[in-house]
Amino acid sequence: MAAGKRKREALPPGKGKRARTGPSAAEAEAAPAGAPQEYSIPPPVSQGKWKNKERVLIFSSRGINFRTRHLMQDLRTLMPHSKADTKMDRKDQLFVINEVCEMKNCNKCIFFEAKKKQDLYMWLSNTPQGPSAKFLVQNVHTLAELKMTGNCLRGSRPLLSFDPIFDKEPHYALLKELFIQIFSTPQYHPKSQPFVDHVFTFTVTDERIWFRNYQIIEEDASLVEIGPRFVLNLIKIFQGSFGGPTLYENPHYQSPNMHRRLIRLSVAAKFREKQHVKEVQKEKKKASKVLVKEDPTEVVFETPAEEKPVEIQLVKPESKPIVKDKKKLRKIQRKKQKKLFRTEASA
Repeated sequence: MAAGKRKREALPPGKGKRARTGPSAAEAEAAPAGAPQEYSIPPPVSQGKWKNKERVLIFSSRGINFRTRHLMQDLRTLMPHSKADTKMDRKDQLFVINEVCEMKNCNKCIFFEAKKKQDLYMWLSNTPQGPSAKFLVQNVHTLAELKMTGNCLRGSRPLLSFDPIFDKEPHYALLKELFIQIFSTPQYHPKSQPFVDHVFTFTVTDERIWFRNYQIIEEDASLVEIGPRFVLNLIKIFQGSFGGPTLYENPHYQSPNMHRRLIRLSVAAKFREKQHVKEVQKEKKKASKVLVKEDPTEVVFETPAEEKPVEIQLVKPESKPIVKDKKKLRKIQRKKQKKLFRTEASA
């Protein structure tokens, strides 16, 4: 006999399913001491409201090496307000990044562009209005490579320390505001922790910006480096996002192609100089020797020797008598005597 289906009774209006929540404080006090409590929801870490909705998109183009990939992962770890995306194709224009940021709901972007599989460029942009800055990234050292002794809490908010020159020149002041909006973690961000235990430093030396990350030790407020570290060589600042009118161009910038070309030219110049020295030496060897005239003063200190009279022998000189060695004669006599003794003994 087939079992009949059981119909569920309809719930009265206004009494739908509710999520199970922890007991209130009054219920917890009224409950007996022996009764087990199922669970309790802890209060949120920060009671404030998340107002600064800054989100940073960190991704790259195709063709990057392992070091750049590890650097991107380190920045995503240090910045809890960041998002990731797949690599962008080389054929796409840079203006497409504005649409990608809009789809990802991000208003800031850090884009790593690789060229010739050896040159790395970094774009920092405020999408979609701008401005944006393009840098050449040099001397990259990642967290896994450095193995520093410093450490910080994951998701903690950093302090930003800038060189005094950032307040003196206008293009550095613009970059300072861009760095503040991108690298600073918004307050009360859901993925952040309400602690400040590390500091990002931006130092200007040799017309370049040096990035370092240090841990702040609680006992004596000393600094211990964590990593990563890299150097940013500014190329241009644009008014728009990933393009537009040029606001500033670095006069001290030298492209990697020009740098490699100068190195090759210096090596070629050294080689040509060596070849020229060899040719000069060969010509000196082949050249005819110049005869030096006799110096009359060379004979001044020479003293002539006395001339001996020349004697001509007309008679053959007498031959000297051959003197035999007496020791050899004695040895021969002894051998003869020994032979005689042997023959007599055998007879």
